[in-house]
Amino acid sequence: MNTEQHVVILGAGPAGLMAAWELNEAGFKVTVLEKESYAGGMCATQTFQGEKGEYRFDYGGHRFITKNPKLLTFVDRLMGDELLFAQRKSVIRYRGRIYQYPLAALDLLRNAPWSLLIGGGIDLAKQLFKAKPQQRSQVSFAQWIESRFGTTLYKHFFEGYTAKLWGIDPKNLSGDWASQRISLLDLKDVAKRLLPGKRSAVRTYARQYRYPKWGFGQLYTKLAQQLQQQGVELVFNANVTELVQGDGAIAAVGYRDGNGEHQIHCDQLISTMPLPDMCRMTDFDSGLSFRSLRFMNMPMATQDISDNTWQYLSDPEILGTRLQEPKRRSEFMAPAGETSVMVEIPCDKGDAIWTMDSAKLQRRVLQDLATLGVDPKFASAEHFSSYTEHAYPLMDMSYQAKREAAIRHLAQFENLIMTGRQGTFRYIFTDTAMEMGMMAAQSLIDGKDRRREIFDYRNESTVIEVQSVA
Repeated sequence: MNTEQHVVILGAGPAGLMAAWELNEAGFKVTVLEKESYAGGMCATQTFQGEKGEYRFDYGGHRFITKNPKLLTFVDRLMGDELLFAQRKSVIRYRGRIYQYPLAALDLLRNAPWSLLIGGGIDLAKQLFKAKPQQRSQVSFAQWIESRFGTTLYKHFFEGYTAKLWGIDPKNLSGDWASQRISLLDLKDVAKRLLPGKRSAVRTYARQYRYPKWGFGQLYTKLAQQLQQQGVELVFNANVTELVQGDGAIAAVGYRDGNGEHQIHCDQLISTMPLPDMCRMTDFDSGLSFRSLRFMNMPMATQDISDNTWQYLSDPEILGTRLQEPKRRSEFMAPAGETSVMVEIPCDKGDAIWTMDSAKLQRRVLQDLATLGVDPKFASAEHFSSYTEHAYPLMDMSYQAKREAAIRHLAQFENLIMTGRQGTFRYIFTDTAMEMGMMAAQSLIDGKDRRREIFDYRNESTVIEVQSVA
């Protein structure tokens, strides 16, 4: 370990900040460059001052869950009494019906139309004689779901929602992430849970989670402040413009901020920059891309919209994919007696949704809310949009080969470690991104090359949320 080395970190999100913390604790000189004016990346929280008071909106549906006791202890100590407990309650909205999420057998029997129940029964009978494809990397999302849940449930609960979220036909979407996100094992598992005394080992989601009092971004704002107090240099509004290459390494980083153009030397570089962007800056086109999100955030003049943390919106004609009520996580996300909603709308940067006038988009969203039984009269003219360009790594059927080519290309730079959700092009949760940042730092502390290990970290075929100790 050479603590005299200068480590530059690109990005002040969960992975970048955790890497900075570990390295600073070990005595390294650390500089963090962040293109935004705030810390947290996709996990930041925005504050909106409305007529009725202050509202807070996250960039999406975040919650802190982990099976890593060290990470949990770190977050507990960092946040103290301002880290709350919250209960998750989620539902699926489809064709005027409401279903529990994850799907529950008895709930399906109570709420589903006869056509779905009969179709599901026929699919179950067929499934008894069919082998399921096991190689996740070789099957599409559509194939993986249909082989386990049948055509009927696939058409009702997965096809339309998935196509809307990712912007491509699920037949062209890789199935290699499905087993980490779908709780029930298969349709036979659903049937077993209907038999008295025959409860199968269902893989359920974590119901309880930790959440900061003032929004998820509070965690990273506080972490960034402590890093600065301890001497770590955080440069905000720093737009990276150049990576200076030399002798199989990145020798310096060029960036532009409000004070002009700068160049900073680095002995080691940890990057959370999106993998395809990092490749482009080193003269390689990876062919990889991301799906974006636009959020419509609105104060609502009512006590509550529902008791759900979020609602999955599966109807293809409804613009958004999730309806969230921030105060379900923390009552401090809205003024007393008021609430707010956030609608997640998938899009691509620069398309019609991304560029639509905000007032026009609000009118369309309010029409959808009326369809869902939310009275548009609760909304006022107050609203604002927020955007996440690199929300989801687009994992089509060709992405694994492209990702491997990108990894090989960047491996030539011996002092470069890619980490985090965007940096490794992985569909992961926040705690995994934080652990990746810790691993990147430990690589430098131990002098051990863990770059491949970071790219493959937590890629097991099990629901990621199950074993949370939070």
